Amino acid sequence: MVSSLRTHRHAHYPPPWFSVAPMMEWTDNHYRTLARLISKNAWLYTEMLAAETIVYQKDNLDRFLEYSPEQHPIVLQIGGNNLENLAKATELAEPYKYDEINFNCGCPSPRVAGHGCFGARLMLDPKFVAEAMSVIAAHTDAPVSVKCRIGVDDHDSYNELCDFIYKVSSQSPTRHFIIHSRKALLNGISPAENRSIPPLKLKIYDKWGINTVDEVNAARRAGAHGVMVGRAAFQKPWHTLGHVDTAIYGAPSSGVTRRQILEKFQVYGDSAVGKYGRKPTVRDVARPLLGLFHSEPGNGVWKRKADAAFLHCTTMKSFFEETLVAIPDHVLDSPIGEPSSGAVLLSRPVGRLLAKAAGVAEKQKVKINCDTKKEDMGVALLLGLHWPMGRNQVLKGERTLLTRLVWPLQPTLHQACVVASSAIAFSVPVRSLTWKLKLRRA
Repeated sequence: MVSSLRTHRHAHYPPPWFSVAPMMEWTDNHYRTLARLISKNAWLYTEMLAAETIVYQKDNLDRFLEYSPEQHPIVLQIGGNNLENLAKATELAEPYKYDEINFNCGCPSPRVAGHGCFGARLMLDPKFVAEAMSVIAAHTDAPVSVKCRIGVDDHDSYNELCDFIYKVSSQSPTRHFIIHSRKALLNGISPAENRSIPPLKLKIYDKWGINTVDEVNAARRAGAHGVMVGRAAFQKPWHTLGHVDTAIYGAPSSGVTRRQILEKFQVYGDSAVGKYGRKPTVRDVARPLLGLFHSEPGNGVWKRKADAAFLHCTTMKSFFEETLVAIPDHVLDSPIGEPSSGAVLLSRPVGRLLAKAAGVAEKQKVKINCDTKKEDMGVALLLGLHWPMGRNQVLKGERTLLTRLVWPLQPTLHQACVVASSAIAFSVPVRSLTWKLKLRRA
């Protein structure tokens, strides 16, 4: 299913069954370096880069676009509303060989969607989005995708979303849509409020939980496409990313420990600190590490020591020497676990959602520790529905209930995915949009 979405550029990379969402000021080079040290297979997204930033900084591109080869597979997200700048930005980014170019049509920030007139506001102009995607695709060999919301302000009906996807996909080469399942409110509220005030339209049935790898594999055979995780992957990187390779991609455990990861990160960090004059600082580079010991003994002391060390440490080596004394050796030297026939606890509530799109060896067990009260985690479950479904077992919304997917069973129509989650983002890779959902009032 996924192979048709990829080109020769990244044909040797694993499918995007698990991705870390693009997050402004979070998924920078420092975080992505840490994430890749923990998981070799997760797909990583950059922060959104405005096309104008790339164009105007063309003599300083490495600062914004450079990344280590180890970060593959990696997706560049760009934003903008000027076709000429989008073309130039994509062309300037092309030598960096990102594995996909994603266009931001979902950011609700007043600075972006308001003053900048791009991001989520572009959902109101699908014709322009189609033109933008055509321009972007014409200047890269990589696949292109759109990340948007389920709607904007009062334009949040299912038909309007379908119309947006249909127009963009039919008028451009775009075949991959990542859709955040809250609408965007463009009345000046903050991005944080946009993650909580607009009601979620979709919700996972608790009864639809998956508890064994056999069920995971059954979900994959039924069309599960992948999982996208946002803030949980930043706030708890060890717990969220630690089982991705084994539990989702079926790879043998690396056995890597946090001490080993920090030793490698120190080498990277000391080469990065001060690379561009006064930036980045030790604080900038070390920021992604602050969740590495989440819920572990010594975590609180470690963070307090880190805050103090940021005031005077000028190298990552001195930072670690001053702070890691707070973490017990057994925590530093405990390896990433390998799923076995016993139980494996996954991060809550990420665990339940990870399992839904996992692909691991047969007959292994996965026990899910899920706190459904903590759902604002930026997690996305992507469900590819390949045939008509007759039971109300997947999606439930505040106003609508999915009752049946009417699907023309043709070889060219197997790419569409419908997604639900608690965050919510979802991805809809499509080759044709001759499909519909029958909805009734819940």
